[in-house]
Amino acid sequence: MQFQKTPGWLDWYQGPSQPKFQLPAGAVDAHCHVFGPGEEFPYAPERKYTPCDASKQQLFALRDQLGFERNVIVQATCHGADNRALLDALLHSDGKARGVATVRRDISDEQLQAMHDAGVRGVRFNFVKRLVDFTPKDELMEIAGRIAKLGWHVVIYFEAVDLPELWDFFSGLPTTVVVDHMGRPDVSKPLDGPEFALFLQFMRDNPNVWSKVSCPERLSLTGPKALAGEQAAYRDVVPFARRVVEEFPDRVLWGTDWPHPNLKDHMPDDGLLVDFIPHIAPTPELQHKLLVDNPLRLYWPEQVKG
Repeated sequence: MQFQKTPGWLDWYQGPSQPKFQLPAGAVDAHCHVFGPGEEFPYAPERKYTPCDASKQQLFALRDQLGFERNVIVQATCHGADNRALLDALLHSDGKARGVATVRRDISDEQLQAMHDAGVRGVRFNFVKRLVDFTPKDELMEIAGRIAKLGWHVVIYFEAVDLPELWDFFSGLPTTVVVDHMGRPDVSKPLDGPEFALFLQFMRDNPNVWSKVSCPERLSLTGPKALAGEQAAYRDVVPFARRVVEEFPDRVLWGTDWPHPNLKDHMPDDGLLVDFIPHIAPTPELQHKLLVDNPLRLYWPEQVKG
């Protein structure tokens, strides 16, 4: 089947630079995607966008070039609840990838177990209205109760302005909860302003809540961009991510977000994105927690000692 990419969509950056920041041994890219290829794994009819293809082979090649040892592959909304591309990538990863799936209420226990055996360890609930249609909260809560029995967690994607109305639902989830990209804060607002303070309070009030401090290329308003060798990219995002890393060092994750869906302004050099990490996790101890200890605890707990 042939798919036409959404107009304005930028293809991922070819030939990313070699990072100057050396990742610690065992580092995990804890947020990335595979798209299709559409001829093999068709995109969902209900999708809001059509991406460029981004195969498992290309993802694993990027992993090796950047210096990561493992990936956490997150089901993209353009595939809906058809997780075949995700599961195929997991099954071909030699145990070096885990997954976060999208499931519907009618999924069977046998299907959930098969996903677990393939390496799925979480489900994603998306509340970004421009990307997905609304799913009733009672359906999501039912799914959360079922996947909790497998030891999975829930990943939530929302925008900062919507946190007040979603707070009670999120707080009631019976699993570890991982927030995508710090809940997309408006970095033009003060670091100590009420909007970001609410997110920090949400994490303080709910010790089961973790956050990904990823996607500065989506959050940044003033840059500079991770292009042309820039070693201090996305400076306006740094204080927000660093605040989360330093206050919650045992509940943070980082990922490239490759292949960066829905970017229309610029496409970052993934090597320079890796060089963003020491700006938000400035010590070797914080870097090791962010990139090794925390993702292993969540996605490969059977390999964690003690």
